[in-house]
Amino acid sequence: MFKLIAAGAAALLLAAAPALAADQDFTLKNKTGYTIASVYVSATKTTDWEDDVMGRDVLEDGESVDISFPKRASACRYDLKVVYDDKEEAVWDNLDLCTISEVEIHYNSKTGETSAITD
Repeated sequence: MFKLIAAGAAALLLAAAPALAADQDFTLKNKTGYTIASVYVSATKTTDWEDDVMGRDVLEDGESVDISFPKRASACRYDLKVVYDDKEEAVWDNLDLCTISEVEIHYNSKTGETSAITD
């Protein structure tokens, strides 16, 4: 499992200590059947996706990653974008990460849609 920090609208950096946990921290679970090559988390009010929080890593099917924010992060509303290894994308807008601790992504091959279940 990876530990990452999302610095609000700033560049995302690797996290080291769980003591820095913020309300926006969440676990992203890939249950799509496909590899996710990139993950972007950006404050809803920004127009730039910033950096891929996965860096050089990928999120294989069945894997999860902890996305962590610095304690100073104050925004709760974020947009989430995943890019599959075939360059297809899925986006979710205006997620209240202060109330969400888990985002589980699924792909429906019959409809061609990616969905997210939040908890």
